[in-house]
Amino acid sequence: MFKRIAVFLYGVVCYLVFFATFLYGMGFIGNFGVPKSIDSGPHRSFIYALAVNALLLKLFAVQHSVMARQWFKRVWTRLIPPPIERSTYVLFSSLALLLLFWRWEPMGKVIWDVENHTAQVLLYILYAAGWLTVLISTFLINHFDLFGLRQVWLYLRGIPYTELGFRTPGPYRIVRHPLYVGWLLVFWSAPLMTVAHLVFAIATTAYILVAIQFEERDLIQFHPEYADYRRRVPMLLPFKSPGRPSGVTVRPGTAAELAELSDRL
Repeated sequence: MFKRIAVFLYGVVCYLVFFATFLYGMGFIGNFGVPKSIDSGPHRSFIYALAVNALLLKLFAVQHSVMARQWFKRVWTRLIPPPIERSTYVLFSSLALLLLFWRWEPMGKVIWDVENHTAQVLLYILYAAGWLTVLISTFLINHFDLFGLRQVWLYLRGIPYTELGFRTPGPYRIVRHPLYVGWLLVFWSAPLMTVAHLVFAIATTAYILVAIQFEERDLIQFHPEYADYRRRVPMLLPFKSPGRPSGVTVRPGTAAELAELSDRL
């Protein structure tokens, strides 16, 4: 029983670290309410700042991608109890982001500065809508499973973990990745766009576009029905070219957890 309680408490701590990171991220990217934001801090040379920021982004991308791969999970769960695999992934992702927030270097020059009040308000609304879209999307596909709480709760109660079935609730019927749509709104809805913010936005957007390709390759193997879903539903924009499929048929495999839809949150 002690082990079950310890596993549950570990999962709760990992979730709280994630939630604190999520809240800090709002202020970090939006440049408000936090001691260190994307444009705050002493300015160093451009080359130094670019090198540091590129390293931080690469570290997060490698951690986030490698730990999400099935081969890594199979190896990793030989070393740690399977019920905390997802919580550990969430913890490491949060720590990588906190390191990025802490060591991020501002890069000076302004790309654009929206001075029109109405336009500013609109961009702030889009920024808030992006965060809300991210949060709602996770709850639609089971927020607590995605962040490891369901796994440790079931383990605490002595109930075997059951994989989630494939579903396409709400916005998942309009685009395949509404969660990523939310992130893109967050990254680009900036009344003040500096070089540092632009580097961050370009790098994270590129990461999302590449990650989707790997993610969907796994999903087609894990969910037989995903290949048809991919053909019918656009990826990020709620429309597709007439007469052109939005995906390619690949041989399906066996079912797996729906949380893979957002494995790189």
